[in-house]
Amino acid sequence: MTAIILYCRPGFEKECGAEIQEKAAWSEVYGYLELTKNQGIVYFHLNNPEDGEVVMQRIPLKRLIFTRQWFVTLTEKISLPDYNRVEAIVDSMNKDWQYADLRMETPDTNDGKSLSKFCRKLAVPLRQALRKEKILTEKHDNEGAVLHALFFSGSEVILGFSLGTNTSPHVMGIPRLKFPSQAPSRSTLKLDEAFLYFIPKAEWETRLTSGLNAVDLGAAPGGWTYQLVRRGMMVTSIDNGPMAESLMGTGQVKHRMIDGFKYIPQKQNVYWLVCDMIEKPQRVAKLMAQWLLHGYCKEAMFNLKLPMKGRYAEVVKDLEILKDAFAEQNVKYELYAKHLYYDREEVTVHARLLSPVPLY
Repeated sequence: MTAIILYCRPGFEKECGAEIQEKAAWSEVYGYLELTKNQGIVYFHLNNPEDGEVVMQRIPLKRLIFTRQWFVTLTEKISLPDYNRVEAIVDSMNKDWQYADLRMETPDTNDGKSLSKFCRKLAVPLRQALRKEKILTEKHDNEGAVLHALFFSGSEVILGFSLGTNTSPHVMGIPRLKFPSQAPSRSTLKLDEAFLYFIPKAEWETRLTSGLNAVDLGAAPGGWTYQLVRRGMMVTSIDNGPMAESLMGTGQVKHRMIDGFKYIPQKQNVYWLVCDMIEKPQRVAKLMAQWLLHGYCKEAMFNLKLPMKGRYAEVVKDLEILKDAFAEQNVKYELYAKHLYYDREEVTVHARLLSPVPLY
């Protein structure tokens, strides 16, 4: 039976499954879920096998909040022999299909991580064999289909495909970022990944360039401020707590000891607003809408902290607050949310207005 396999953060399988079922139903695609808690993998078994590609074409991966990566299954689980694994994988494939790339993947668990060395070792001979059979193309094609090999062990694999135009460029949807030793906290990786994910690289020179003004609400000790500073921005960091001395010594940071919900910039020259405050998500959503609609900033990147239960419903409700506020002012906008790899019990949101607020 054909299924869509989705990768998510372990522990968020329920949210990932609820979201794909809801979004697929909008395209009249139905099926049932198979979840295993804390494995980070969701199976959406399709009633109609042909619907896999329909979902891939109609639902942008970027619109799925809790899904890091996905693919449509080509096979059931394949049992591999101790020897000639490459041959067994190639023999199980339809030789009429061609793929532009191969992704060797595992569950995002301790057991899965232990397979990474095995996958790296097998990848080279498998690619060579697939190219020899012309299943894998010689030249990399960003728009071609991607072949996924999901290994559960050295003797068990599922094969599938995703569309090159609607897939994550990273294996398992996980960017591997290095923690900078100069950063004051590991939260810095959350904003680094957010910029990488939400802002097209071709636009970094205008939207993430030096000389821009930024505000960081709930900044201390400066993990998010660090990402703004290293990109050459001038930052006003808002927090009653202390900021890292290394950041204050750059000359690019002004520290204001004030409640983030009370601060209002004196000049409307702020491009970026970033916020990682530990507050109720609905309150943060309302604050972000206020900043954007009042012209206090051009773009906002912020985290919504999730409750222990009803996490998907909470995110939907929080995003509706923003959508309703923008609709009330009749503005065009861009709004995306993602449970990023370096997020934990939170979802990162990017928002910006694409048209000015009407003057009445």
